[in-house]
Amino acid sequence: MLKKRTKIIILVAMVLLLGVTGYLNIALNNNISNQTSGTVTQMNYFDTYREDRQATRDQELLYYDAIINAENSSAEAIASAEAKKMEIINTMEAELVMEGLIKAKGFEDAIVTNSATNVNVIVKCASLESSQVAQIVQIVKEQTSKSLENIKIIPVE
Repeated sequence: MLKKRTKIIILVAMVLLLGVTGYLNIALNNNISNQTSGTVTQMNYFDTYREDRQATRDQELLYYDAIINAENSSAEAIASAEAKKMEIINTMEAELVMEGLIKAKGFEDAIVTNSATNVNVIVKCASLESSQVAQIVQIVKEQTSKSLENIKIIPVE
């Protein structure tokens, strides 16, 4: 008789614990989803581009590091990899400086890509006035010494 009563008490206690666990699960999940829905930010073109560019460059740097650190790499391959690595680092620095200077001129956001021949500037704005174009061109020329024909400026909303 005592065994049956003990089993019933244990069964009732487990059912109650299951009910309390289910309630707490629902309550906590609703609380967490309410907190995160207010903090979710939508990534824009500029953020996405920067992340993609950085991921690509990180991968390139890893490739060059692998060549530099490989035991079977020739001295010529190591020298070439080191030169390319420094070129990427210098390009990254120049782009960062130009982006900062363009933002300092009052633009909300800007992306600069600096290749061996061209500089592309993507600026967050509806349209560009000639004075704004002149400001951007002046910044790019001062930082890269590229000619006007090799500078492209693109407005993006």
